[in-house]
Amino acid sequence: MTPGTAVGTHPPADLSMNETPYPPLPGVRRVVTDAAAALQRYPDRTSAALVAALSQRLGVGPEAILVGPGSAGLCQHLVQSLGPRPDVVHPALSFEGYPLIIGNAGARAVPVPMDGYAHDLPAMADAVTERTRCVLLCNPNNPTGAALRRDDVEAFLDRIPADVPVIVDEAYREFVTDPRSPDGMDLYRAYDNVCVLRTFSKAYGLAALRVGYAVVPPRLTRAAALTGAVFFPSALAQAAAVASLTPEVGAELTRRCTELVAERTRLIGALRGLGLTVAPSEANFVWLPLGERAVPFADRAREAGILVMALPGAGVRITVGSPEANERLRAFVRAALADGL
Repeated sequence: MTPGTAVGTHPPADLSMNETPYPPLPGVRRVVTDAAAALQRYPDRTSAALVAALSQRLGVGPEAILVGPGSAGLCQHLVQSLGPRPDVVHPALSFEGYPLIIGNAGARAVPVPMDGYAHDLPAMADAVTERTRCVLLCNPNNPTGAALRRDDVEAFLDRIPADVPVIVDEAYREFVTDPRSPDGMDLYRAYDNVCVLRTFSKAYGLAALRVGYAVVPPRLTRAAALTGAVFFPSALAQAAAVASLTPEVGAELTRRCTELVAERTRLIGALRGLGLTVAPSEANFVWLPLGERAVPFADRAREAGILVMALPGAGVRITVGSPEANERLRAFVRAALADGL
């Protein structure tokens, strides 16, 4: 197969958005279908059932839990509510939404260059001043897939003033297998300034419903809640998220995550076997540090009916897809490299 032959013979393989390759879990889909019978009703603006389910699952009081439009939306609410200090420290090659979130909150981004594929935590601690509103960590990091280590994070947190919140974005937590990477909830319990963000969009497969949660020090909850939109998340999102937390759904979710991690390992091995440099990943995507070759690679992939995310001058992020989609990617890479890309 040569680049371009996939067009017209297969539907596009979208490996650009870090979506799960699996369809909605059957139990969750049934709940959403049933909830659709009441679309004329406003959702519970307090998300009481979801907050109660999360409180029981996480072992924290409901006063520490916020729900909202995914981890990114909740990050916006938190950053906006934590003023008035002007600066937000964040890793320089991380979630592309962070600079926009910071700007929307009327704050100034303070990007700190990475240490290879990972956060440079000592340098980020050095960047914190009396002007710092909060610090953003992404674990595992999007787009590089690197996971932080517990000892490094604890040493970092020990250096951060207690009045500076540290927001730990764990959108991809369910895909982490490295035992050295900390659970954000353990950090939350150990440090009074840690906030944890999680989402139902990735592993749980509810991206279209936009629902996630934050666990924050109770003193910060009210201001962040008032920043969020009224009647959000939707009733369908709330019902789906509650269903996702049941033991029956949890067992299937664990099986799917295990399967995806195995596919991630196979994909990394195959791409490295073709001669590409692939960063180690603890997420549901892989990172190719292609530098100036990133955009040509993505353009060529699009011609072959494969969508990936290119960061100009840095690299390409590729979601781990279905085995079929990953095989199409491998075939494309093999052909593209043979053509001198």
